[in-house]
Amino acid sequence: MTANERIELLAEEIKELLHPHATDDVKLVQKGLMLYRQGLVKQLQVWNAQITATVQDVTPCYVKLNFAFLASSQCTCPHEGLCRHQMAVFFAAYSRIGSVADWVAEWREPMKEKSAVTNWGLQAAKDLIKANGVMKPDYRRWVESFEVSFDTILNSKKYSSPFIIAELFNIFERRIKASAPVEQEWRLLYEMVGIVVSFRKLAVLTEDAGFSEESVRRAYLSVFHNLIEDADELVLKIGVQSLPFDFDEFIMQLKDDVFELLTVSTGLEQERIYLYRLLWTNLFKKKEWREQESVRIHERMKSAKEWENLNPLMIAGVHISFLQQKDELALDLIDKIEDSLITPYMLHWIDLLSQTKSWKRVGPVVELFASKLKSYLAFLRTYHSCAAFTRSALKAISPYVLENGKIELYERAMLATLPYSYTEYEFLLFERKQFEKWGDLQAFMGWSYYDLPRERVKVIEKEKPEVLLGMLHQSALQEINQKNRSSYKAAVRHLKKLRTLYKKIKRVDDWQYFLNTLMDKTKRLRAFHEECRRSKLIEE
Repeated sequence: MTANERIELLAEEIKELLHPHATDDVKLVQKGLMLYRQGLVKQLQVWNAQITATVQDVTPCYVKLNFAFLASSQCTCPHEGLCRHQMAVFFAAYSRIGSVADWVAEWREPMKEKSAVTNWGLQAAKDLIKANGVMKPDYRRWVESFEVSFDTILNSKKYSSPFIIAELFNIFERRIKASAPVEQEWRLLYEMVGIVVSFRKLAVLTEDAGFSEESVRRAYLSVFHNLIEDADELVLKIGVQSLPFDFDEFIMQLKDDVFELLTVSTGLEQERIYLYRLLWTNLFKKKEWREQESVRIHERMKSAKEWENLNPLMIAGVHISFLQQKDELALDLIDKIEDSLITPYMLHWIDLLSQTKSWKRVGPVVELFASKLKSYLAFLRTYHSCAAFTRSALKAISPYVLENGKIELYERAMLATLPYSYTEYEFLLFERKQFEKWGDLQAFMGWSYYDLPRERVKVIEKEKPEVLLGMLHQSALQEINQKNRSSYKAAVRHLKKLRTLYKKIKRVDDWQYFLNTLMDKTKRLRAFHEECRRSKLIEE
């Protein structure tokens, strides 16, 4: 690869790293550009692996820009990460192969597009408000209005950046609220229908646009989460209202539209399922509706194409079964779904049943959930994900455990989730004075004697000192095997503590036998024996 090609790749990487909508990044580019244009970049050299230069700022700074790993680039200024001096050096190097002004203009383009599209979106929203005015109660007219507004503001343009979508969606939401019915009870339902329709439309737009999952997460996944939060608040408000007689007709049509959330796209699976479960739990409560929904799910799965993602339909089937109190059917369905898919969704059903204190119903769900924990954590793999899920799992089963005295179940769950449940399990064992198990846990975690909390050690030395013997033996031998003077000194400290504990539990003969055996096995380690004699562990 030529030097010019390396600089071009570096230019693309920096363009991806910095965002024109982020204030700090804009300032960074501006400051670097100023230093470059003032001619303050000196002694520029382009090597195979890096670019080097000096920047004559208030104090001179020496810069290295690494081609292969930009994050490992260096500058002698105190700023962490990419700094203005590194940007100035980049601009100086890029000027050898292209126009710096053109690079900056291309980098700013998404921001210009965002501004232009936002202005266009505001204008479109004004025109729609003038055209539609306040919407009277008519379900199909509501839906048509939402869809036309969404298409006008968000769907009539292809996007080069996903960050534009969040801005336009805010405009779309304001347009919806401006046309809402005046009556409070109808306004609430109007907004709920708006949430379902816009959630569905945005999910389809996301799939059609082909944005990566990471891009959506960074740019506008929060829009979906905000819609779910708004729906959660609305169902509570609707629940305490005195509803008009013909409200049911609207709800029946809404539940048909909610069903589409299960199959409308392949992505956003968790968000689609969450909104579906929320509405069926809190809004669609009639027995006959839930019976019809169960049949509908079954029929839809039978007619599904091979390429379709059936996960949302399967999980919806489990949820409706729980709402119908058909727990055996729900548990049977759960057991037929892969642990890697179903396990996180079980948290919701445990919480749902615990809230109503239906402990007899909670028990079998918790038991099945606990049996799936180990395999699910193996599927997650990353420490952060495993630790976060373990916290959620233990929190979910705690009400059932405390109410029914099922400590053994809680302990089983903690054993299945080690090492991520270490803190909770360590606390439980210590509080219950199960010191031998506590010691086994420390050994499993690989802690040495001196890694343990001092206050814990003091209690155990007083109540069950023999628990610490194995740990001290292991720590001493590990230090001896290091075969250097400092590790020998550490080993002697462990051995002296061992001697104290053996005397305390009146097992001096065992101590002497161990020490004699150890001295014989290590007779060639003269430095270790010297440390033992110096500390008076053995006689001269």
